[in-house]
Amino acid sequence: MFEVDAVITWVDGADPALKLNRDCYLAKANALAKTGAKAPLHDNGTNPHRWLCSDELNYCVRSIANNAPWVRRIWIVTDNQTPEIMQLPPEIAAKISIVDHSEIFAGYEEALPTFNSLSIETMLWRIEGLAEHFLYFNDDVFLTAPVTRSDFFAADGPVLRGKWTNHSDLAASGAARDEASLLNHFNQINAAQMIGYTADQVFESAHVVHPMQRSVMAELFDTYREAFITNASYRFRDAGQFLPQSLHNHACLADGSAAILDTRDYLHVAVGATDAWSADDVSSYLCGREWDAIKFLCVNDLPEVERSFPDARLWIEEAITRTGAA
Repeated sequence: MFEVDAVITWVDGADPALKLNRDCYLAKANALAKTGAKAPLHDNGTNPHRWLCSDELNYCVRSIANNAPWVRRIWIVTDNQTPEIMQLPPEIAAKISIVDHSEIFAGYEEALPTFNSLSIETMLWRIEGLAEHFLYFNDDVFLTAPVTRSDFFAADGPVLRGKWTNHSDLAASGAARDEASLLNHFNQINAAQMIGYTADQVFESAHVVHPMQRSVMAELFDTYREAFITNASYRFRDAGQFLPQSLHNHACLADGSAAILDTRDYLHVAVGATDAWSADDVSSYLCGREWDAIKFLCVNDLPEVERSFPDARLWIEEAITRTGAA
């Protein structure tokens, strides 16, 4: 049985030292944009909610402990910070290693500091000692039911969640590149096109756990070295970047090693998505048959969700500790 690691990216954006550094680079970038020497920063990459820390990491790690205790090691990638992880059994706490950005950017330190998840994701596979098979988590993604290796990896490669999408109209629209909500689409289009797909055939990854293979990323780095270095150099998100996990997925789809799951076992609570829900709607869903099939939950902006649903943390707590069949 092959070993599988978990990799989680995390930042405490309220840390005074980090905030001072970030504000300094934001000011520099905005000053260059005003002179015309550099394009303006993308709104999606500078939205303050991107760096908020609302204890999601604790939920994420505990969800792994509860639902994937077979994970070999949990790597938390940070920027010179040490998170406080609470309520973990000793055997899970012993699996955690903190990895600084300086370690994965070794040899490319000129790209640091970075405040850009895409740049960090470009280098995650360089963690020293990382297993060949690993699961990439944003800290706002949680496991909500017992899972096994086969939920993430088939015989030859990753099990992907998402759908094929035609983005030809979007790709042809230059103005749309400035819309904050569409940045992720452009990042995935860029990734697909690097592998030889066209904008009318893009596999849009769902907001879930991303199963990845270190050797695939290493080979892609060797093939597209300059593109990787450029991608890692952006301090803030940009429409010109590619989404690293999407590049990985399209490469695996192209060589036939990836499998696409044909059922939906995840729930994504996007920013603003709760506007159409009531507390009764949520409670009914959590108690209904549809929820029984959910193994993954992504809550993009927990403080915003809490404004509409004060019980949101209780719901997440219940979700990551519920029992069910693997």
